Amino acid sequence: MKKFTYLLAVTATFAACNSGNSGYIVTGTVEGAANGDTVYLQKVEGRSLVKIDSAVIDNGTFTFKGIQDTAVNRYVTCKPAGKEGILMDFFLENGKINISLTSNDDSATGTANNDAYQEIRTQINGLNKQMMAIYESMSDTTLTNEQRQAKRNEMESLENSKTAAIKAGINKNITNPVGILLLKQNYYYLDVADLDPLMPQIPAAYDNDEAINKIKKNVEKMKATAVGQKFTDFEMQTPEGKNVKLSDYVGKGKVVLVDFWASWCGPCRREMPNLVEAYAKYKNKNFEIVGVSLDQNGEAWKEAIKKLNITWPQMSDLKYWNCEGAQIYAVSSIPHTVLIDGEGTILARGLHGDELQKKLAEVLQ
Repeated sequence: MKKFTYLLAVTATFAACNSGNSGYIVTGTVEGAANGDTVYLQKVEGRSLVKIDSAVIDNGTFTFKGIQDTAVNRYVTCKPAGKEGILMDFFLENGKINISLTSNDDSATGTANNDAYQEIRTQINGLNKQMMAIYESMSDTTLTNEQRQAKRNEMESLENSKTAAIKAGINKNITNPVGILLLKQNYYYLDVADLDPLMPQIPAAYDNDEAINKIKKNVEKMKATAVGQKFTDFEMQTPEGKNVKLSDYVGKGKVVLVDFWASWCGPCRREMPNLVEAYAKYKNKNFEIVGVSLDQNGEAWKEAIKKLNITWPQMSDLKYWNCEGAQIYAVSSIPHTVLIDGEGTILARGLHGDELQKKLAEVLQ
């Protein structure tokens, strides 16, 4: 199930032109806070939040004032005495911004970027509430297997709705800071058909943005390794240290599933029984799997191969996310699969679970 970082994602700050010059006034309330509690305005540096201003709650509200040359993504945070801390992100830009900081219904409105962002936030908050209710209901020990599966299906449907909401938000706002933020947070979950039309719409103000340029480069890699393209070769080592190429397996008449994974990846390990089942079913029917590991520790890689009953060929350069194969195929999340036909043409990408089994049955019948 795809998961999208949204409200609590730690992202690089960015800027976009803002025509206002009269400054900003941020006024807000905090659920559960009392007069005298402190609210912090924070920015992201690396993977941490750094305080840049503070305000004390007085008469139930807090206020920040200043002048902002460009619209930037910022966080407001508060930890009321004896309670868990809460936070939310918003766009700090000139104008009057109204904030309501709560545990599950937060909002920031009053300026163009915040109003656009809030439209998406409201959708996501609503979907998250529905998903949490289903998750909590699954603790009922009287549920039958069929009922549990129905709830899982409902969860997946809601997750797909979140995906659709964020995709729509990116498309609608790609020319402003809201769409750029969402793109940075979620691009690795989108395919080339989603991303390619967006690239020409990104404003020139982001031409020197490192994250945006990385996305553009990845899109080109995705296009070069998309469904219908011939596979791109690369060379790595087996667990025993022997040099092998992808072309040692691909393009030689067999259908090959290239599985990008790692021993440290929980979802990869959970998906592995599905691959074990597929391999047992089709290995004698012109089918092969080649594992490409994003491990760093060779011993951990070898141990996982044994423990997970992996009996198909493996290769790695032990470079973690700098894995050459992952870079060539623009792999930004794992597990990730690339299905290639006997002639070396890419048939599908990103298949897992039942989708993979159905596709293999179709191709290998």
